[in-house]
Amino acid sequence: MLEIQPLSYLNGRITIHPDICNGKPTVRGLRITVQTILEFLSTGESREEILYQYPSLQTEDIDACLMFAGKLMAHRYTLKMVA
Repeated sequence: MLEIQPLSYLNGRITIHPDICNGKPTVRGLRITVQTILEFLSTGESREEILYQYPSLQTEDIDACLMFAGKLMAHRYTLKMVA
């Protein structure tokens, strides 16, 4: 049986595994998605409040979420018309 290995980015701070959070990028496989952290930040939530709400997170995890999002935006995207 083929075992799927999780993908790991930014020294293991961001992981992607199909069995965790439906394959969305998570923080260290903790079932806290990068998207969740970015949404908290986008609404003006402070780092301190996020760390309080998610005690298993570390400050470096929030930095990694921002860096991961920045790396995604560095890609070139092409729009294609669909019939």
